[in-house]
Amino acid sequence: MTNKIEVSSLTKRQTIISVLIIGLLFFIFGFVSWVNAILIPYFKIACELTSNFQSYLVAFAFYISYFIMSVPSSYLLKKVGFKKGMMIGFMAMALGAFIFVPAAYTRTYEIFLLGLFTIGIGLAILQTAANPYITVLGPKERAAQRISIMGICNKGAGILAPLVFAAVIFRATDTDLFKELSTMDEAAKNVALDELIRRVVVPYSVVGTVLLGLGLMVRYSPLPEINTEQESKEVAASNSGKKNIFQFPHLILGAIGIFLHVGTQVIAIDTIIGYANSMHIDLVEAKVFPSYTLTATMCGYILGIICIPRFISQVNALRICTLLGTCLTLLIAFAKGQVMLFGHVTDVSIWFVVLLGLANSLVWAGLWPLALDGLGRFTKLGASVMIMGLCGNAILPLLYAHFADVYSVRAGYWVLFPCYLYLVFYAFSGHKIRNWGFYKPSLNDAAATKNI
Repeated sequence: MTNKIEVSSLTKRQTIISVLIIGLLFFIFGFVSWVNAILIPYFKIACELTSNFQSYLVAFAFYISYFIMSVPSSYLLKKVGFKKGMMIGFMAMALGAFIFVPAAYTRTYEIFLLGLFTIGIGLAILQTAANPYITVLGPKERAAQRISIMGICNKGAGILAPLVFAAVIFRATDTDLFKELSTMDEAAKNVALDELIRRVVVPYSVVGTVLLGLGLMVRYSPLPEINTEQESKEVAASNSGKKNIFQFPHLILGAIGIFLHVGTQVIAIDTIIGYANSMHIDLVEAKVFPSYTLTATMCGYILGIICIPRFISQVNALRICTLLGTCLTLLIAFAKGQVMLFGHVTDVSIWFVVLLGLANSLVWAGLWPLALDGLGRFTKLGASVMIMGLCGNAILPLLYAHFADVYSVRAGYWVLFPCYLYLVFYAFSGHKIRNWGFYKPSLNDAAATKNI
């Protein structure tokens, strides 16, 4: 395997090239992940799903792979290195994209879910590599700034994904088609739905081919194999008695934070089309709402790049965002009244769902450096535990869907409230905990938080 080099020995050119390559990876993460926002209502129509719970199995199948593959990914990367591991991740994603072809020709929802699960496996490998890589690629006090740049790549792709998918898949006459399906006889409906679902064959075949090419490109790129497990003398001394990853409470609590954060993020994006549908806005019009939420997230990233750490520390940015998310959740639940904005006539509450994009923007960037702080040789395994938390994208949307089916799509958003309360706890005190006993903050904890 290629010899690993220390981050401090990288030249400015090597660092810039590394950031650009990882930025490309985050763009791919975003494009493939956030297209789920429109796949959910699309499959609900084309595969004749009867409940919100069934349709949100899209998110479950996609993200549960993170829980299954995150720790194995860390061992894979340790064995073969970052670049070969990333190539394997891209190949797994390509296989998942190609599985969409037989799924479309048979209009079988379960095969689509298998394809999504396989794409998720590839993404789990890539995420396990990319997140610790960008976190340590420079001063730790600027980690949130670097992650915010990656977030722009991720969410920029997320803004494009549903719009590109809609442009490729949907036609101007589909609004009439969706209305007519309920009046068609069974034979005519099957013909119409078969034609609708097979529109994914060409785009996903292209996506699979591109992913194979990207895997080869990254494998032979100048991306250096950096040492993500380096330890300073102070870190080595503090970790000398540590035997396993569970002896780092701030990491485990941070992984729980990631679980809840990504769940709140995917709920804000993947459910907003369904919420718009409940206001009698059809799919062709509602397809833009995930892009509104992601645009709000992009605005938060830009603020983070400008303000962190010059005007505000990354821990204080995390505190502000978690408190904002808590307040917006209450506004979604209680604010009512019809408004017209950007040409849409809606209840005002949907725009608070959009603003959750702003509240969520700097949470990921804030959690990672706090949770990985001081892990040293445990960094790769710690990153895999954090990536395992991404299964929150699988679990929380199903919880939302359950409440949406039992009560209402609006009542489902109450799922967000305890999530944000926990994130507030972690932002203010949870990240300072360094042992599982009764916790008393020390001067060293205060100094560490100040530096982050």
